[in-house]
Amino acid sequence: MKKITLLLSTLLLSACVQQPTQPTQPAPPCVCNEPPVYEKPYEPTVPPQPEDDKPSADQQAMEKLFAYLAQQVKKQWGDDEYLEAGKHRYVKYIDGYRTRAHIDFEAGKIYVSTVSQYQPQEKLQDAIVQTLLMPADPKYAELFSDKNITLTGKPFLLGQVVDQDGKPIEWQWRANRFAEYLLANKLQSKTIKHGKAYYVEIDMVDDHLSQREYQYAHLIRDAAKRYNLSEDLIYAVIKTESSFNPYAVSHAGAYGLMQVIPKTAGADVFNLVKKKPGIPTKEYLFDPANNIDTGAAYFHILKTRYLRDVKNPTSLHFSMISAYNGGTGGVLSTFHPDRKVAMNKLNSLQPKQVYDALTTQHPKGEARRYVQKVLYFQKDFNEGKL
Repeated sequence: MKKITLLLSTLLLSACVQQPTQPTQPAPPCVCNEPPVYEKPYEPTVPPQPEDDKPSADQQAMEKLFAYLAQQVKKQWGDDEYLEAGKHRYVKYIDGYRTRAHIDFEAGKIYVSTVSQYQPQEKLQDAIVQTLLMPADPKYAELFSDKNITLTGKPFLLGQVVDQDGKPIEWQWRANRFAEYLLANKLQSKTIKHGKAYYVEIDMVDDHLSQREYQYAHLIRDAAKRYNLSEDLIYAVIKTESSFNPYAVSHAGAYGLMQVIPKTAGADVFNLVKKKPGIPTKEYLFDPANNIDTGAAYFHILKTRYLRDVKNPTSLHFSMISAYNGGTGGVLSTFHPDRKVAMNKLNSLQPKQVYDALTTQHPKGEARRYVQKVLYFQKDFNEGKL
């Protein structure tokens, strides 16, 4: 870990990160020895549009799924109450789309609600149990249908939620008992356009994020060794992309922990690393082991192929992070429209200058913030292991 600490300190010191400020305020002096401070959780990031700004096939397919879901849900809940799954949010509907579970992974809150007017408490109890015991593999919970979750294996939320006695919830009898307690003591209701909604709110444990991180420690360790990457980099990217939510989806057509898009990063990994045709399916990418392996393999491609001509290792590190979010083309266009000229210019700059360019001049605003976020989390993960 000392070696990783020295490397990461060098990266952050080279970057000379500035504290974020409001647009109307003057920029403060450069703080070279401290990470950036964010006053509120980061907004979810969305992979940028292709360079021609036309939706990709992945985006079009995902938009169709979201559109179908919205159509079914709004019939039951109304437009104002529509809620969909995202990168940092799990949302699953059952019972003809009348009952749903919503997990906010950034806030550490679980909400289970129903608009069913027929036996609403029974509907809620069933949904609470399914949510508490849902498996770690998202293939058993179809996010875009109202099918019940197949309960199998160790629950994904094990250790992230405890019952009224402070006990972890692993078995169905304990989940049912906790559901009964919630309905007897925590049941709430509110009036919506389509009638009345009943719901309960469940607090996750304080260290719920650490509990999720721990689930994937062995997969991250193996992928880091396999592709010669820092574990801290993979941890930081997963936290930025999904808050360690294996069910993460986005309108851009990205899936899973590292938000891999099948026809771009996924296709490159299959073709260049796995040496097999085709692209990964969403079921393949929802599997945490496959997802982490694919995301890490794509970093390997960036490092050894697309950005291999970047000479300074710190500049390469910054460029890889930026390219993971905004593409290699986005990195190079930051420096010059001509790619060859751009690479020469990038190599003529000091790492701090490369960092400044990627965080202030990248053509995509979301990509400009992405490098800051990942570096901040990378330092945080590294310090947490000391």
